[in-house]
Amino acid sequence: MEWMPFELRPYPAETLDPNGEYIQTAWEKSVKPMAERFGVNMVLPQVSPQPHTHLAFEGYQYAKENGKANEYNHHVFTAYFQEGRDIGNIDVLTELAGEVGLNKEAFKEALVSRRYKETHQQALRHAYEEAEIQAVPTFFIGDQKLQGLHTKEMLERVILQELEKHEGKKDDPDQGMSCGVDGC
Repeated sequence: MEWMPFELRPYPAETLDPNGEYIQTAWEKSVKPMAERFGVNMVLPQVSPQPHTHLAFEGYQYAKENGKANEYNHHVFTAYFQEGRDIGNIDVLTELAGEVGLNKEAFKEALVSRRYKETHQQALRHAYEEAEIQAVPTFFIGDQKLQGLHTKEMLERVILQELEKHEGKKDDPDQGMSCGVDGC
């Protein structure tokens, strides 16, 4: 599985106030009950307004280049959705990067200089224009695109269907299943 950047409200679009009616209603009626059902500890972050996430995603590009993409992403999600930290703040992101073993000085310099800005913009163009993602999460499994939350069983069923499609090709090393920036 590979995480791919997607921003619901990319900079400079206005982000939402966590105390506003939309966020409060969505949290109480959808997000909170779902998190409880799945046994996930989540809080509604009170960072106001909600942070833009482009710097967090540029940090992801640095982490990916340095072999720590999954660890970094997990740590950023935890910091925001469990600890309520401001993931739009370079100092917070730098601290998180250091906690997963990335070089803090090099990470911060990459964000300040916007070294990964174009890489991130390319990833967003792919998400919006090529993959036509409109909701998170979105999963691409072989030829199928699943948007929104799905049960573990549903994801397993789709994976098995895709594996069955390729079963006759499994002994051919040139027919391995993989996904990249350009799709699967």
